[in-house]
Amino acid sequence: MSNGKNWQIVVIPGDGIGHEVMVATLAVLDVLRADKILDLTWKELPWPSTAWHRQYGEMMPADGLQQLRQYDAILLGALGDPGPKSDPNRYVVTDGISLAPLLEIRKGFDLWACERPARLLEGARQYLADPRAREVDMLVIRENSEGEYVNQGGRLHCGTPFEIATQVEVFSRHATERLIRHAFHRAQQRLEERRLGQRAMRQFSDDRGGQSQAQVCLVTKRNALPHWGELYCEVFAEIAPEFPEIGLHHELVDAACMKFVQCPWQFDVVVASNLQGDILTDLAAVLSGGMGVASSCNINPDDHSMPAMFEPTHGSAPDIAGEDKADPRAMILTAANMLDWMGTEDRAAAAAAQQLRQAVAQDLAANHESERSTSETGRAIMKILQSS
Repeated sequence: MSNGKNWQIVVIPGDGIGHEVMVATLAVLDVLRADKILDLTWKELPWPSTAWHRQYGEMMPADGLQQLRQYDAILLGALGDPGPKSDPNRYVVTDGISLAPLLEIRKGFDLWACERPARLLEGARQYLADPRAREVDMLVIRENSEGEYVNQGGRLHCGTPFEIATQVEVFSRHATERLIRHAFHRAQQRLEERRLGQRAMRQFSDDRGGQSQAQVCLVTKRNALPHWGELYCEVFAEIAPEFPEIGLHHELVDAACMKFVQCPWQFDVVVASNLQGDILTDLAAVLSGGMGVASSCNINPDDHSMPAMFEPTHGSAPDIAGEDKADPRAMILTAANMLDWMGTEDRAAAAAAQQLRQAVAQDLAANHESERSTSETGRAIMKILQSS
């Protein structure tokens, strides 16, 4: 079934609950390996992490990117405050330091698209009372290489009453075009899945008039940030004719946040800038049941020679670190996203992704009212895989 490729990934537990959810995830992947479904090997690294910083004064070695480049993919648990919060002597660095490797890896490997699906599985917590919230099935695509997070700017007259801080946003046509075209490709893919019965058929509004079975919603703040907002809108209009079956929509980011809560079932594929996409994806995570089941990926859709990075939406959760309380299903679903990415080249990986996602969904439906530990949840999913 496999194309014979041995996938080599690097595993980075990171900080806090990252270690606990990673143990559960690797155990689940080991079941797939043992059944000869998946040809996958991994190496675990102690960096980037706060513990590494405590010992060496840096989050990762100077040649960290060169070391990571050897692998096909990066599976990351979490970075940030390592916890537990009950330890008053724990070693903590600022977010600007602890989370810096995320930006370094994304930019170093040009992982310009961050994808975060939001689909409400049976048994997942439904935060919205409207029964139509069960129909939520969107994909939020965030620009991941420039925009608000380029870290251009600085501070003048620090510590004085005249201190000034500047944070410059940078947007290029090149990055805008590849991002928006990728969003349309994803919408076209989702349309084909609906036609094959792999997704429920949907109807979305089209700003050109009428309805469509797939849609791309562009999110900007062009009324207050007109320079890049108009660039995004112009490129959106230029690319749209290449995809005549895909409906078009535009929202300002504040209105989009409101409608994510008010009527999230009206969205299909959503594409946004780095900062605005960052905010929207966390909101979408709540719509899909919360951080415990929210996955994400950082990819370069045009270049699989670069190692993609896969991480759950949740952080290091220092308040429960080390207590075996974290839900590992977000991390396990993130591993399924990694297998999906491999699946474009390897049928075995694609099949393993589907099997893993089904096992998580089955466990969630059967045990959503149970209070279980991280390890108990991981063992339950392993048992489902072993019996399938």
